[in-house]
Amino acid sequence: MRNETIERAADVFEAIAANIESVIRGQSAAVRKLLAGFAAGGHVLLEDSPGTGKTTLSKALAKSIGAHFKRIQFTPDLLPTDIIGVSIFDQSDGRFHFHKGPVFTNILLADEINRASPRTQSALLEAMAEGQVSADGKLYSLDSVFFVLATQNPIESAGTYPLPEAQMDRFAMKFSLGYVPLEDEMKIMTDQRSSHPLQHLQTCASLEDAQTLQTAVQAVEISDDVKRYILKLVRGTRESSNVAIGASPRASLALMHIARAIALFSGRDFVIPEDVREIAPDVLSHRLVVDAQARFSGVTADGVVEDLLKSVPAPG
Repeated sequence: MRNETIERAADVFEAIAANIESVIRGQSAAVRKLLAGFAAGGHVLLEDSPGTGKTTLSKALAKSIGAHFKRIQFTPDLLPTDIIGVSIFDQSDGRFHFHKGPVFTNILLADEINRASPRTQSALLEAMAEGQVSADGKLYSLDSVFFVLATQNPIESAGTYPLPEAQMDRFAMKFSLGYVPLEDEMKIMTDQRSSHPLQHLQTCASLEDAQTLQTAVQAVEISDDVKRYILKLVRGTRESSNVAIGASPRASLALMHIARAIALFSGRDFVIPEDVREIAPDVLSHRLVVDAQARFSGVTADGVVEDLLKSVPAPG
């Protein structure tokens, strides 16, 4: 029965990935990471230059699974109520009624999240961590399928507010799309010679299929040896002399869940060390705070994780 569940989920992944890649050219690895974060029930932070396809990627995912999609353009004057919603007095019945904000959706694009104030950024914390929103002393549950894809521009720093460590830790993964090879960029130009292919993208799965994907991830086995390998990598970030703040236990959980998703996409019902190694830099690097002196010497969070992957022996 489990093999049937795994096979069905793997087929769903292949269908969604192929559908997205018909719009996002040359980004197979990024699409795989995005869907791994989604299937594992996490949230993703994309840090990349403008025009690399971040918005298109999120819209393509939403259209592929028939999900509700909302976009918030983060600006310095954005308020928390612009995200979670606001209570408005209704004169007809003399009562306040809560009007839900854009966070009440399936897939939320938080565009240029670092342009808003820390107070506004924090409005997403409860939603991302607990799938609910607190307003006026009441709790409002979000949809069972809720995925935040946030973006930030690494080039422009004027007028931005770096995400605090607590919020960075809420993102299961952080990665970049980067520029595609020449031939793929030629295909992008050809695809958009008259209209954007996103306009013609068809739904290839349902929200129920997406939930099946997330449920199947939980059925993927992970041995104690592989879990111990994950813990050694995470603890290695805390013990490194180049790191001021290492990865938290939340990082261990995220790495475990996303490695299970990677195994699922490969048609397996068990995790192998290569699944962990494939995804570890994207799960761990953004959670690390490199020591100031080490950073001055050229040490980076990515470099710390890469060194750990080389030095920590994987189980046989």
